[in-house]
Amino acid sequence: MMFSASAQVIIVSPILPEISRALSIRSSLQGTLITSYTIMLGIMALVIGPVSDKVGRRRILLLGCSSLAVTLYLHGVANSFLSLLTMRALAGAAAGMLSGAAVAYVGDYFPYERRGWANGWVVSGVAVGQILGIPAGKILANQLGYKWPFLMFAITMTVAALLVWFFVPQPDVERETSRLTLKSVVSRYGKLIIKPEVFAASMVYFLMFLSLGMYVIYFPTWLENVVGLTAAQVALLFIIGGVANVVSSPVAGRLSDQVGRKPLIIISCLGLSLIMVLTTIVVTNYWYAYIMFALAMVMFALRYSPLQSLMTALVTSEKRGMFMSLAIAIGQVGMGFGSAIAGIAYTEYGYASNTFLGAFVIFVMAFIVLRYLPEPERISTTVTETYHNVATDPAET
Repeated sequence: MMFSASAQVIIVSPILPEISRALSIRSSLQGTLITSYTIMLGIMALVIGPVSDKVGRRRILLLGCSSLAVTLYLHGVANSFLSLLTMRALAGAAAGMLSGAAVAYVGDYFPYERRGWANGWVVSGVAVGQILGIPAGKILANQLGYKWPFLMFAITMTVAALLVWFFVPQPDVERETSRLTLKSVVSRYGKLIIKPEVFAASMVYFLMFLSLGMYVIYFPTWLENVVGLTAAQVALLFIIGGVANVVSSPVAGRLSDQVGRKPLIIISCLGLSLIMVLTTIVVTNYWYAYIMFALAMVMFALRYSPLQSLMTALVTSEKRGMFMSLAIAIGQVGMGFGSAIAGIAYTEYGYASNTFLGAFVIFVMAFIVLRYLPEPERISTTVTETYHNVATDPAET
């Protein structure tokens, strides 16, 4: 599921040159393909989060996988910029069902001291998408047209839906029991966001995706148009970056279980901001591009799974889906803004402006994590989360 859901998003960036040539899209408008996706993902995540708290994550994962598979098949009939923009918006809505539920599921199923390890393996699905899916998609787009990568991921997402159906159980955790109405949901979101730790975590997600949109969206375009990389070399770039992510994600997750989440997140942010600043200075050929992108993927791994693990412990299970959906929705707003800003900055001032803006945003994110995001106590919790307090009697423990 993570392979398919992430790869169908990431693939848009490396195949933007093929899409723009086929549909005659101006450079300043290319980022809207990302913006439309992220806006709809954020809206659907807000809607589906409270629903997953009430009906369980498994049902939402099944619905999200099936909906995204159907939408990706429909990309095959997108023959204009407007129709492709619409398909990306629908794909975003379908993916909105998966984003918060997937992270919340790990929080439901695994105790806190093992969530870093579990999230590390889950995130490695994204890296496998980079290793296999993105290069294959780039080659397909270059040889057969921009529709074929989406059709390929439609097939793999269909397989993911079947795997969820047969092999993913529903964790036995406490669920939301109150009746879901528009008024109650808005009220619950309002009460949630005013909590300091929830607000801080949401801002961290916003800044993380804002910087990602600024840096990543036009990176392949810059490599092809300015540095001179070929389509095959860009495909290899994602393979190398994916390998770096696969290797480092489980290690980062397990390490965060031992030393805490915040140190790794802060180190990652500072390292990634430096890499962004140096990108246009250092990358003058494909070898340097490979090295810098691999380092960026290692920094991403150091940040992503520890951050998700930390956030799943900030609320109880009956609010976890709503909280993660809120954070992800705010993050997607950041991605949308980042993509839109990236298009303007790239067109007017060149890719260096994208990298410096992204680095500044990441630095601000590190400050918020350091100052305002709490590190939950690393206590053992059961899968069912029957007890919310640590027992004082050793025998009872």
